[in-house]
Amino acid sequence: MTAESHISVRNVEVHFKLGSSLFGTSPVVRALDDVSLDIPKGCFFGLVGESGSGKTTLGRAILKAVHITEGHVQYDDGEVRYDIAEIEKAELKDYRRRAQLIFQDPYAALSPRMTVRDIIAEPLEVMGITKTREETDARVREIAAKCRLNLEHLRRFPHAFSGGQRQRISIARALVCEPKFIVADESVAALDVSIQADILNLLQSLRTEMNITFLFISHDLSVVAHTCDHVAVMYLGRLVETAPTRTLFSTPHHPYTRALLSAIPSLDPDDRGKAQKLQGEIPSPANPPSGCRFHTRCPFAQAKCKTDAPEWRQVGDEHFVSCHYAEELLDSDPPVN
Repeated sequence: MTAESHISVRNVEVHFKLGSSLFGTSPVVRALDDVSLDIPKGCFFGLVGESGSGKTTLGRAILKAVHITEGHVQYDDGEVRYDIAEIEKAELKDYRRRAQLIFQDPYAALSPRMTVRDIIAEPLEVMGITKTREETDARVREIAAKCRLNLEHLRRFPHAFSGGQRQRISIARALVCEPKFIVADESVAALDVSIQADILNLLQSLRTEMNITFLFISHDLSVVAHTCDHVAVMYLGRLVETAPTRTLFSTPHHPYTRALLSAIPSLDPDDRGKAQKLQGEIPSPANPPSGCRFHTRCPFAQAKCKTDAPEWRQVGDEHFVSCHYAEELLDSDPPVN
């Protein structure tokens, strides 16, 4: 773990069993397989990839919301340091206050039977952070103002609000206990584009004001490009590339990253129709391909890719990639089928 890392993930694996078999062995889904990365303090760190790539599982593993089968996750905010994979129950209660989650769906995340005040105050009361109702109300009003909620909103129920307002309520609930680390899992995916911009600007201002580190999980690369400082790309439970945002979008080294970036809609008519279409579906994590996991869909795949797993190696300043031929393919166009 580097001195500037808030979260350090090392060789993490998360496996899920699929029922049982007649012979006593259960098939296993390798949702995460040997994942390592560092999230710097104060960073807005993006995590992208197709559905089923393991993005949400990684976020939940960092939050200790799923069991970590192998590996370690180190949390260090300057005040405390925890190994999340082996954290004790007493320490876990404190960690829950320091690391929070913003859910994707603002409509399903809020109880319809609770007022906004009670929804935001619930973490304070459950964790015993505040001792009196007056102290709780003061904290709720403070965080509501930071999340651009009016005091009159606190007396209402969630059904009275739009999607953007509900997401601000969810953000206020996550931030009321003053966490240092936030996992935002597709937190703007269910919102209109104009509302997305408002929520993203709010998260950026809160990051600066409250000195929070964000793990921003998204499938929308255009949002990631304008929001995140650093980006990691996942495919079938493994990282394939990570780099500062500007570097990744200007010089992607992995064929999968290039395919994702080519699919971003463009206003330039000359760029339309140039998206690189990947053949086939993402393989099952219960039976991943041998060698490079992307070789079954990669237009550049060679014999070595089918048998040998590529090493995780550095190709530039803070730029890492997992591909045998990353440098050779940098300026190559995919073959025409």
